[in-house]
Amino acid sequence: MTDFTLDTLNEIIASRSEEATEKSYTASLLAKGSEKCAKKFGEESVEAVIAAVSGDKTELTKEAADVFYHLLVMLKSEGVELASVMAELENRTTQSGHQEKASRKG
Repeated sequence: MTDFTLDTLNEIIASRSEEATEKSYTASLLAKGSEKCAKKFGEESVEAVIAAVSGDKTELTKEAADVFYHLLVMLKSEGVELASVMAELENRTTQSGHQEKASRKG
């Protein structure tokens, strides 16, 4: 089993964001700004949905990897820490999903 985690990926993204845009896809994507990062995340999310609906597990696995990567890049572009997202998820585990959803305002 691998020790590769979202934290590992997040660290790689942080490191590559410091590289030259000609050398790093991550750096070049971040240089294009938050809107481009968000659009790319959206595209990859749609591709994952299509793979899931079609029942193609191999393609869904690949697209899910793209979704994780582009989500972390988008978070970086907006200055949102992965630790903050994980803390929010942890907070949500203190009640059932139905209770949590009902407690949201708006």
